[in-house]
Amino acid sequence: LPSILLVAVAAACAQSQQQGGAAEVIVGGALVAGDGSLMSKKSHGSTEQAPQSHLRWGAKWRTADTICTHNRHYAESSGYWLSTNFLQEQSGRETVFHDAVTGLALFVAPKGRTFEEFEKESRRHGWPSFRDEEVVWGNVRVLRDGEVVSTAGTHLGHNLADGRGNRYCINLVCVAGNTLPLPAGSDQAQ
Repeated sequence: LPSILLVAVAAACAQSQQQGGAAEVIVGGALVAGDGSLMSKKSHGSTEQAPQSHLRWGAKWRTADTICTHNRHYAESSGYWLSTNFLQEQSGRETVFHDAVTGLALFVAPKGRTFEEFEKESRRHGWPSFRDEEVVWGNVRVLRDGEVVSTAGTHLGHNLADGRGNRYCINLVCVAGNTLPLPAGSDQAQ
């Protein structure tokens, strides 16, 4: 039954489409564990394709390719996200963060806190930091060693739990993707 529920959640996330430029996604809930096979070798490192060529917020493609698709343990430099246009473009706004490879929604933040609280925690730790209520579990998994990955095999970061619970310390470059439309003729296209 749990695998049927996961398939239903994943299908619901896949069916949610853009309306007026904003994607509707199912966010929050309990951590969803993943199997290490998600990160098996594929056509382009741990993913089937390279990251998108034009990432949001001025994130660098080469950094995304290295960190998100050819890496299991390392991260972008601490504070890298502050060198991008992220704060200038998103400050004070709820933001949907998309997989740099597939465009799938992965996180929506802030949820259950202010943007200022999200920014303060992220600055303190050096990377964007998300909580359980901000995760799109239909597209994100946490492996046994704490590695956080997309269901497509994109390395995202790590779960570094603290006194408040799970804290997903995520490479901005790996969640700086753009929403990709479904192919024409798809039964899910609207």
